Amino acid sequence: MICYDIVMARTATLVQLNQDLLAALDQRAAEKGVSRSQLIREAIEAYLADALNAAIDREIVEAYRRQPQVDDPAWEAALRESISAEPW
Repeated sequence: MICYDIVMARTATLVQLNQDLLAALDQRAAEKGVSRSQLIREAIEAYLADALNAAIDREIVEAYRRQPQVDDPAWEAALRESISAEPW
């Protein structure tokens, strides 16, 4: 998980929530033993990390579309040999 607290100063931000969402947020924060603010920070960090990972995945898929992987029997044989040589 990304940890922005250590490097950057915090800024208060106003977020408007309905009562049901606020109650669910407070309940989850209590279950985790963290403050509401900490839970919101963690949720935002997870959301941003998920978005970044999804973008990276899309870029990888697009790269394989542009240049598909070619099966290479010699490479596969070398890979299998190196794996079989591992002590696991």
